[in-house]
Amino acid sequence: MAETESATGGAAARGGRWAPGTPILWRYRENAGERFHICRPVTVVRDTPDLLAVWMAPGTEVVRPVLADGTPLHREPLRTRYTKPRAVRRDHWFGTGVLKLARPGEPWSVWLFWEPGWRFKNWYVNLEQPLERWSEGVDSQDHFLDIAVAPDRSWRWLDEDEFAEAQAAGLMGAEQARAVREAGARAVERIAAWEAPFSGGWPEWRPDPGWPIPVLPGDWDRTGVRVGGG
Repeated sequence: MAETESATGGAAARGGRWAPGTPILWRYRENAGERFHICRPVTVVRDTPDLLAVWMAPGTEVVRPVLADGTPLHREPLRTRYTKPRAVRRDHWFGTGVLKLARPGEPWSVWLFWEPGWRFKNWYVNLEQPLERWSEGVDSQDHFLDIAVAPDRSWRWLDEDEFAEAQAAGLMGAEQARAVREAGARAVERIAAWEAPFSGGWPEWRPDPGWPIPVLPGDWDRTGVRVGGG
């Protein structure tokens, strides 16, 4: 795929940081492969050397993986979920929006969810490859294991069954699995100490009502121009 830039964030990224309100793409590569199978257009909330914060609005058109016959992944039994052929499908993000927070070099991002009416629901720690910035967004690879953090600061592991099945299916080797567990342990230490970004007052944040919903481009899986910065 040719390297290209579009209206999605590129010019600002060349200067090092995206301005608030800039639309960018948040993408994930498939596991044990280089193709992208998740793409979510988001709006930049804050972009500093210490933090990238983005907002995914309700109704955003996204790309998500499905089985080759179109079956949603969550409907497939776990024992065959990671071995059957897959495809991707354009869809929409329903429900309330998601605020995503990522610190440079950390192997996780922290997502915030709300109930209707802006009642804060929980933080969600998504263990993943540290984000790679490119001209119009950020790329990563999901590591299956996650952590839910309640408003009272209690936490619990999520998707341990998927984490185990991914290893059994050959999508993650033993060394990488150990690294993901270690990353999870570090994230738990961050939670216990209630350090950034948990301590930042983000549950009270609200999006600018003037922001439009970013558009999912036709070439959402293009190869972009890598840029520096955290």
